[in-house]
Amino acid sequence: MSAYGKCFDPSGARFGVPTFPWRFAPDGYATRRQLRAAGLRPGGQPVAAQVMRCHRGRKSGVQVAYLYRIDKAAPVRPMTSRKWGALALAMLARRTCPQCRITYSYCIPTSLGTCVPCAYPEEQRAA
Repeated sequence: MSAYGKCFDPSGARFGVPTFPWRFAPDGYATRRQLRAAGLRPGGQPVAAQVMRCHRGRKSGVQVAYLYRIDKAAPVRPMTSRKWGALALAMLARRTCPQCRITYSYCIPTSLGTCVPCAYPEEQRAA
C-alpha cells in the first residue's frame, strides 16, 4: 500500500473522521489557519475531516491537520478596545523583569524567568 493509500479514508471507517492525503482535501474544508486568513473561525463545530502525511520527525510517524467545514464557519469576532487593552497589558508584563522591574523592548526569555543582567549578575560585574 502506498503512502497515498494509507492516508486515504474518505468514509472515516479507519480513523473515525474522513481522512485525505496531504494537499488532497476536497473543496469546502479548511484548517484553522486557512479559516483565520479568510476572516472566519470554526465557531464550535466539530472536526469534519483531516489531512495526513508521513513524517519521519514525529514520534507517531504521521502529521495530521484537522479540517473544518467552511459553510459552517462563523466570522471572527472583532477586537474591542477592552481586548486591545488587555493584550497590551499582557505584552507589557512579558517585557517587564519581575526581579528588577525594568521594562525592556523585547520579551523576557521564559527559560530564564528574568532579564539577562538579573539572571547572570556575576558576569555583568566582571564586564
